[in-house]
Amino acid sequence: MRLSVVVARWGRCSAGLAGLLLPLAFAPFGWYPLAFVLLAVLIFLCEGCTPREAAWRGFWFGFAVFATGAYWIYISIHSFGGAPVIIACILMLGLYCLMAAYLALMAAAAASVSLMPALRWCLLWPVLFTGFEWLRGFLFSGFPWLTLGYGQIDGPLAAWAPIAGVYGVSFVTVMLAGALLTLVRGGLQARVAAGGLITVVVAATVIAQQSRWTAPVGDPLQVSLVQGSITQDQKWQPEQLRPTLQLYKRLTFAQHADLVIWPEVAVPALAAQVQEFLASVAAKARAAEQQIYLGILTLDRDRNQYRNSIIGLGRHTDQYHKRHLVPFGEFFPVPDFARRWMRSMDLPNQDTLAGSDQQDPLPLGNLLLAPTICYEDAYGAEQLGFLPAANILINVSNDAWFGDSIAAHQHLQIARMRALETGRYMLRATNTGITAIISPAGKIVARAPEFKPYVLSGTIQPYAGLTPYVRFGNWLVLLICLMLVVGIIGTRCILRPQAIKE
Repeated sequence: MRLSVVVARWGRCSAGLAGLLLPLAFAPFGWYPLAFVLLAVLIFLCEGCTPREAAWRGFWFGFAVFATGAYWIYISIHSFGGAPVIIACILMLGLYCLMAAYLALMAAAAASVSLMPALRWCLLWPVLFTGFEWLRGFLFSGFPWLTLGYGQIDGPLAAWAPIAGVYGVSFVTVMLAGALLTLVRGGLQARVAAGGLITVVVAATVIAQQSRWTAPVGDPLQVSLVQGSITQDQKWQPEQLRPTLQLYKRLTFAQHADLVIWPEVAVPALAAQVQEFLASVAAKARAAEQQIYLGILTLDRDRNQYRNSIIGLGRHTDQYHKRHLVPFGEFFPVPDFARRWMRSMDLPNQDTLAGSDQQDPLPLGNLLLAPTICYEDAYGAEQLGFLPAANILINVSNDAWFGDSIAAHQHLQIARMRALETGRYMLRATNTGITAIISPAGKIVARAPEFKPYVLSGTIQPYAGLTPYVRFGNWLVLLICLMLVVGIIGTRCILRPQAIKE
C-alpha cells in the first residue's frame, strides 16, 4: 500500500500515535531527538490536507500529547483534591481538549496558506507552532506545561534559551523538524536549502554554547533546602501539626547555612496561628546568623482571604505572595451561580487571594532573591520583573499533589530552563518531588531523594548580568515570528502575480 494511501486513511490515527510518543522527549525519559522526528511526522501528515482535516490531525496529536504527558492531573484533582471521579474526568478531558484545540488551529492555519512546501515546513510551521504555544501559555490563565522547548534542556538547542527563552528553543526545534522533512521529501533545490539551513543553525548553536551572559558577584553562599516529605493525606491532620513543626525545626538547625529555604506551605497552618513557633525559629536563626525563607499561608484581614506566601525569618522579614494561582486548585474560574452549586454539592470553592503583580525581590544581605511558588516558575516571563536585580532564583513547591508520577520530573525540567534562561542558580525546595540545586547552565548540581525527609545542602555562587532573554523576554522570538509572517505574506504577494501572468 502506498504511503499516500496510508496517510489518507490513517492520518488521524497516525497523528494520535505520534502525539502519544512525544512525552518521551521530556523528563523523566529525556529522548529529546524524538521531538524532531515526531514533529516532522505531524507536518508531513498535515501536508496536502484541507484545513478541516489538518485541524483534526492536529487535534488528535495534541490530545494524545497531553493525555500521556499530563495524565497526573487526575491524581491531583481526584486523589488529593477530593473531587468526585466524574468531576475529575470532566476537568481533565476538558483541559486536554482545550490544549489540543491550539494545535488544531495551528495545523488548520498552516494548511490554509498556499506556499512552497519547503517554506511552509521550515518557516511557516515554526512561526505558527511557536505562536500558538505562546498563546497556550497565557490565555485562560495559561498552561505552559509540555512546551516543546523544555524537552531540549539536555540537548544542544538548550543554548538558545538564554537568548530567546523556551519559546525560542521550540521555534528552532520545529524549524529543524521541517528541515528534516525537507531532506526526506523535498526536491533537489529544497534539499540543498534545507541542508544549508541546518548548517547555519548548527553553527549558530555552537556559537551560542560558547557565550556567557552573566558573571559571579559577591561571595559564595552555603544553602540548605529542607524537604519535609509530609504526605498530602497526612499534612492537614491536626495531630500532625506539632510533629511537622518539630521536624522542620530540627532539620533546619542540623547544620549551618547562610540561607535556608522551606517548601511551599511547609507549615500546615496560618502564620497567625503559629506565631510563637515562628518567633522561636526566627530568634534561633538570628543567633546562628541564618536567613530562613519558608512557605506558609497568610491571611489578608481586609478581605478575609488566604494567601500562599513566602515569609522571612531572621535578619529579613520580607514577604512574597503568590501571583499566578492554579485554576480549580487555588481559585475557581466560574460564575457565582456555579459557585453556589459547588457549595450545595459540598465541593471546595474557596479562592486564594493573588498577590500583587508588583512585588520586590526578597533580600539576603546585599543580594536579592527572585521567588516563585509552585508552578509560577512555568511562566518564565513573569519572573523577569525581579531581574536583573535578583542574583538567585528560588522556587518553593509541593509536588506531592502529583503522587509518584512524572509530573515532578517535568516540573524540575521547567525549573532548569528558568535557571538557563536567566543565567542564575535556581534553588528549588519542595515538600517532596524534587528538591534540587540547579546551576546557571541549567544543570542539576545536587538533588534530594524523593519521599523522605532530607536537607539538601550545597555551596552556590550569586550571579549578576543580563541574558538577552532577561532583557527582551518573549518579545524577541515573537518579533522574529512577526517578521517571518510579513516576509511570507510578501513572498505570496510577489509570486501570485507572476503565476497569473504565466
